[in-house]
Amino acid sequence: MSLRRLGIMCGILGPLLWLSLIGMAGAMRPEFSHITHYISELGERGSSTEFLMRYGAFGFTGLLYVCFAAALLATFRDGWYSTLAAGLIGLDGLGRIGAGVFACDPGCGGLSSNQELHHLFATLGFSSGILAAIAWGFTFHRRGWPQPLTWYSVGTGILALIFLLIMSWSRNPLNAPGLFEHLATGVLSLWLLVFAAGLTRHPEQALRR
Repeated sequence: MSLRRLGIMCGILGPLLWLSLIGMAGAMRPEFSHITHYISELGERGSSTEFLMRYGAFGFTGLLYVCFAAALLATFRDGWYSTLAAGLIGLDGLGRIGAGVFACDPGCGGLSSNQELHHLFATLGFSSGILAAIAWGFTFHRRGWPQPLTWYSVGTGILALIFLLIMSWSRNPLNAPGLFEHLATGVLSLWLLVFAAGLTRHPEQALRR
Protein backbone atom coordinates (compact mmCIF):
# COMPACT_ATOMS: atom_id res chain seq x y z
CA MET A 1 0.00 0.00 0.00
CA SER A 2 1.41 3.39 -0.99
CA LEU A 3 1.88 6.16 1.57
CA ARG A 4 -0.70 8.27 -0.24
CA ARG A 5 -3.31 5.53 -0.08
CA LEU A 6 -2.45 4.94 3.57
CA GLY A 7 -2.99 8.64 4.23
CA ILE A 8 -6.39 8.51 2.56
CA MET A 9 -7.30 5.54 4.75
CA CYS A 10 -6.50 7.77 7.73
CA GLY A 11 -9.35 9.98 6.52
CA ILE A 12 -11.71 7.04 6.99
CA LEU A 13 -10.33 5.84 10.30
CA GLY A 14 -10.08 9.31 11.88
CA PRO A 15 -13.77 10.26 12.02
CA LEU A 16 -14.86 6.69 12.81
CA LEU A 17 -12.45 6.48 15.74
CA TRP A 18 -13.38 9.98 16.95
CA LEU A 19 -17.09 9.25 17.14
CA SER A 20 -16.53 5.76 18.56
CA LEU A 21 -14.31 7.04 21.38
CA ILE A 22 -16.84 9.74 22.27
CA GLY A 23 -19.50 7.07 22.58
CA MET A 24 -17.21 4.74 24.54
CA ALA A 25 -16.04 7.44 26.95
CA GLY A 26 -19.62 8.59 27.46
CA ALA A 27 -20.67 5.05 28.33
CA MET A 28 -17.87 4.88 30.89
CA ARG A 29 -19.18 7.99 32.62
CA PRO A 30 -22.81 7.39 33.75
CA GLU A 31 -23.03 10.99 34.99
CA PHE A 32 -22.10 12.36 31.56
CA SER A 33 -24.91 13.62 29.34
CA HIS A 34 -24.42 13.98 25.59
CA ILE A 35 -27.24 16.54 25.72
CA THR A 36 -25.97 18.98 28.33
CA HIS A 37 -22.22 18.31 28.62
CA TYR A 38 -19.49 19.32 26.21
CA ILE A 39 -17.34 16.68 24.53
CA SER A 40 -14.25 18.21 26.13
CA GLU A 41 -15.61 17.30 29.56
CA LEU A 42 -14.89 13.67 28.72
CA GLY A 43 -11.20 14.59 28.68
CA GLU A 44 -11.20 17.00 31.62
CA ARG A 45 -8.35 16.78 34.09
CA GLY A 46 -8.79 14.13 36.75
CA SER A 47 -11.64 12.30 35.03
CA SER A 48 -11.68 8.53 34.52
CA THR A 49 -11.76 9.04 30.74
CA GLU A 50 -9.05 11.73 30.59
CA PHE A 51 -6.35 9.52 29.09
CA LEU A 52 -8.67 7.90 26.53
CA MET A 53 -10.01 11.21 25.26
CA ARG A 54 -6.86 13.34 25.45
CA TYR A 55 -4.52 10.90 23.72
CA GLY A 56 -6.91 8.64 21.84
CA ALA A 57 -9.76 10.88 20.71
CA PHE A 58 -8.07 14.27 20.47
CA GLY A 59 -4.41 13.36 19.98
CA PHE A 60 -4.46 10.27 17.78
CA THR A 61 -7.43 11.21 15.61
CA GLY A 62 -5.88 14.66 15.18
CA LEU A 63 -2.75 12.95 13.86
CA LEU A 64 -4.89 10.89 11.47
CA TYR A 65 -6.45 14.11 10.14
CA VAL A 66 -2.99 15.58 9.55
CA CYS A 67 -1.94 12.43 7.67
CA PHE A 68 -5.09 12.62 5.54
CA ALA A 69 -4.35 16.26 4.77
CA ALA A 70 -0.81 15.30 3.70
CA ALA A 71 -2.24 12.66 1.37
CA LEU A 72 -4.60 15.24 -0.14
CA LEU A 73 -1.69 17.63 -0.72
CA ALA A 74 0.15 14.85 -2.54
CA THR A 75 -2.94 13.93 -4.58
CA PHE A 76 -4.39 17.31 -5.57
CA ARG A 77 -1.56 19.39 -6.97
CA ASP A 78 -3.39 21.52 -9.46
CA GLY A 79 -3.96 24.86 -7.77
CA TRP A 80 -3.88 26.95 -4.63
CA TYR A 81 -7.52 26.25 -3.82
CA SER A 82 -6.99 22.51 -3.31
CA THR A 83 -3.83 23.27 -1.31
CA LEU A 84 -5.80 25.62 0.93
CA ALA A 85 -8.63 23.13 1.34
CA ALA A 86 -6.22 20.33 2.30
CA GLY A 87 -4.38 22.67 4.67
CA LEU A 88 -7.61 23.43 6.50
CA ILE A 89 -8.10 19.72 7.23
CA GLY A 90 -4.55 19.68 8.55
CA LEU A 91 -5.34 22.63 10.81
CA ASP A 92 -8.41 20.77 12.05
CA GLY A 93 -6.11 17.93 13.06
CA LEU A 94 -3.61 20.25 14.74
CA GLY A 95 -6.47 21.88 16.64
CA ARG A 96 -7.53 18.47 17.93
CA ILE A 97 -3.99 17.61 18.99
CA GLY A 98 -3.65 20.92 20.83
CA ALA A 99 -7.01 20.43 22.53
CA GLY A 100 -5.75 17.07 23.79
CA VAL A 101 -2.41 18.41 25.00
CA PHE A 102 -4.15 21.17 26.95
CA ALA A 103 -7.03 19.45 28.71
CA CYS A 104 -9.82 21.59 30.07
CA ASP A 105 -10.44 22.12 33.78
CA PRO A 106 -13.14 20.05 35.53
CA GLY A 107 -16.45 21.16 34.07
CA CYS A 108 -14.55 23.02 31.34
CA GLY A 109 -15.40 26.29 33.04
CA GLY A 110 -12.15 27.28 34.73
CA LEU A 111 -9.87 30.22 34.06
CA SER A 112 -6.51 28.43 33.97
CA SER A 113 -4.05 28.77 31.10
CA ASN A 114 -4.74 25.15 30.14
CA GLN A 115 -8.45 25.92 29.89
CA GLU A 116 -7.79 28.96 27.71
CA LEU A 117 -5.44 27.05 25.41
CA HIS A 118 -7.86 24.14 25.19
CA HIS A 119 -10.61 26.51 24.11
CA LEU A 120 -8.28 28.16 21.59
CA PHE A 121 -7.25 24.88 19.96
CA ALA A 122 -10.79 23.50 20.03
CA THR A 123 -12.02 26.65 18.28
CA LEU A 124 -9.22 26.32 15.72
CA GLY A 125 -10.21 22.72 15.04
CA PHE A 126 -13.92 23.39 14.64
CA SER A 127 -13.40 26.54 12.56
CA SER A 128 -10.93 24.81 10.26
CA GLY A 129 -13.23 21.82 9.84
CA ILE A 130 -16.13 24.05 8.84
CA LEU A 131 -14.02 26.07 6.41
CA ALA A 132 -12.52 22.86 5.00
CA ALA A 133 -15.93 21.44 4.10
CA ILE A 134 -16.91 24.67 2.35
CA ALA A 135 -13.54 25.02 0.61
CA TRP A 136 -13.67 21.47 -0.69
CA GLY A 137 -17.16 22.12 -1.98
CA PHE A 138 -15.82 24.89 -4.18
CA THR A 139 -12.84 22.74 -5.12
CA PHE A 140 -15.14 19.93 -6.24
CA HIS A 141 -17.10 22.42 -8.33
CA ARG A 142 -13.98 23.76 -10.03
CA ARG A 143 -12.83 20.25 -10.82
CA GLY A 144 -16.18 19.25 -12.32
CA TRP A 145 -17.03 16.64 -9.70
CA PRO A 146 -20.68 15.58 -9.21
CA GLN A 147 -22.82 18.56 -8.24
CA PRO A 148 -24.48 16.82 -5.25
CA LEU A 149 -21.05 16.39 -3.64
CA THR A 150 -20.41 20.12 -4.03
CA TRP A 151 -23.65 21.07 -2.32
CA TYR A 152 -23.23 18.39 0.32
CA SER A 153 -19.81 19.77 1.26
CA VAL A 154 -20.90 23.41 1.40
CA GLY A 155 -24.11 22.47 3.20
CA THR A 156 -22.15 20.48 5.79
CA GLY A 157 -19.99 23.48 6.62
CA ILE A 158 -22.99 25.80 6.93
CA LEU A 159 -24.99 23.31 9.01
CA ALA A 160 -22.07 22.71 11.40
CA LEU A 161 -21.66 26.47 11.81
CA ILE A 162 -25.35 26.84 12.65
CA PHE A 163 -25.12 24.06 15.25
CA LEU A 164 -22.11 25.73 16.89
CA LEU A 165 -23.80 29.12 16.96
CA ILE A 166 -26.82 27.57 18.66
CA MET A 167 -24.48 25.78 21.08
CA SER A 168 -22.84 29.10 21.99
CA TRP A 169 -26.14 30.97 22.35
CA SER A 170 -26.31 31.73 26.06
CA ARG A 171 -30.07 32.40 25.92
CA ASN A 172 -30.88 29.16 24.14
CA PRO A 173 -34.13 27.94 25.80
CA LEU A 174 -33.31 24.31 24.99
CA ASN A 175 -30.29 24.29 27.34
CA ALA A 176 -28.65 21.54 25.29
CA PRO A 177 -25.18 22.79 24.32
CA GLY A 178 -23.77 19.28 24.26
CA LEU A 179 -26.39 18.11 21.79
CA PHE A 180 -25.55 20.82 19.27
CA GLU A 181 -21.80 20.29 19.68
CA HIS A 182 -22.33 16.59 19.03
CA LEU A 183 -24.42 17.40 15.96
CA ALA A 184 -21.75 19.77 14.64
CA THR A 185 -18.91 17.29 15.04
CA GLY A 186 -21.15 14.50 13.76
CA VAL A 187 -21.97 16.14 10.42
CA LEU A 188 -18.34 17.19 9.91
CA SER A 189 -17.09 13.69 10.72
CA LEU A 190 -19.59 12.11 8.34
CA TRP A 191 -18.55 14.51 5.57
CA LEU A 192 -14.86 13.64 5.97
CA LEU A 193 -15.70 9.93 6.00
CA VAL A 194 -17.74 10.25 2.78
CA PHE A 195 -14.96 12.27 1.14
CA ALA A 196 -12.19 9.83 2.06
CA ALA A 197 -14.26 6.75 1.22
CA GLY A 198 -15.10 8.28 -2.16
CA LEU A 199 -11.40 8.68 -2.93
CA THR A 200 -10.72 5.01 -2.19
CA ARG A 201 -13.65 3.83 -4.30
CA HIS A 202 -13.13 6.24 -7.19
CA PRO A 203 -9.43 7.18 -7.27
CA GLU A 204 -9.80 8.43 -10.84
CA GLN A 205 -11.81 11.39 -9.50
CA ALA A 206 -8.67 12.76 -7.90
CA LEU A 207 -6.96 12.89 -11.28
CA ARG A 208 -9.69 14.89 -12.97
CA ARG A 209 -8.91 18.57 -13.41
